[in-house]
Amino acid sequence: MQAAPVRPPSVTEALLLVEGLLFGGQQRRARRNAWASVLEDRRRAEDRREAQHVLEAVSARTPQDT
Repeated sequence: MQAAPVRPPSVTEALLLVEGLLFGGQQRRARRNAWASVLEDRRRAEDRREAQHVLEAVSARTPQDT
């Protein structure tokens, strides 16, 4: 019975392995926190855009003083 050929790790996989050995969980935690911040910033930006659209729509419907 022949063993299945073993694929060498890709460069990315090798770098992640080395990073894991050097930095442990701290680097991963920092990345997760940074990504969570990016997602939260995007959510807030979307909320601002929606609020701006609502304000523009309301001001367009309000009769102007003449």
